[in-house]
Amino acid sequence: MRHIFLDGRIEILQGDLTRQAVDGIVTPANRTLLGGAGLDAAVHRAAGPDLLEACRKLGGASPGEARITPGFRLPSRYVIHAVGPVWRDGRQGEEALLSACYQQIMELAREHEVTSLAIPPISTGAYRFPLEEATTIAIRETRDFLAGSSYPARVIFCCYSRYDLEVHGRVASSLLDPAGQGS
Repeated sequence: MRHIFLDGRIEILQGDLTRQAVDGIVTPANRTLLGGAGLDAAVHRAAGPDLLEACRKLGGASPGEARITPGFRLPSRYVIHAVGPVWRDGRQGEEALLSACYQQIMELAREHEVTSLAIPPISTGAYRFPLEEATTIAIRETRDFLAGSSYPARVIFCCYSRYDLEVHGRVASSLLDPAGQGS
């Protein structure tokens, strides 16, 4: 596992989201919140059947929205279910929806006093949002939110692949350290 520390409160690492010993994790969910494919399915498997029952009570969510549940069998206390937008052509409000999604993630973390939060790339898999653009939105929204809030104290962008890690590192370095100093 490789770590990159930036801006004091933001960390980027390569690893398995479901194994992060943090206060909360974010899962890229579909509108139903009932578990989908890929990472969301892995989160549901790791959390156990109680997560599905908790999600049924939420009634779904629209793109740009997020909901929170307990983590059940996960090492994290909470799971934030984030519904990102499907990328069409970049002219259908996708950037605004993804920004809103990260704002809701951060607001839920603040409201529940989540001290450490692990976030994977949202909308970049099956929803086809270009990784570099999605990463820029994610890091920008997180940086801006953290500037005015003490919660979460630490945000970890958890990347499964080395490529995702490299893109996150490059984007974060330019947004968090314009002089290119790095950490």
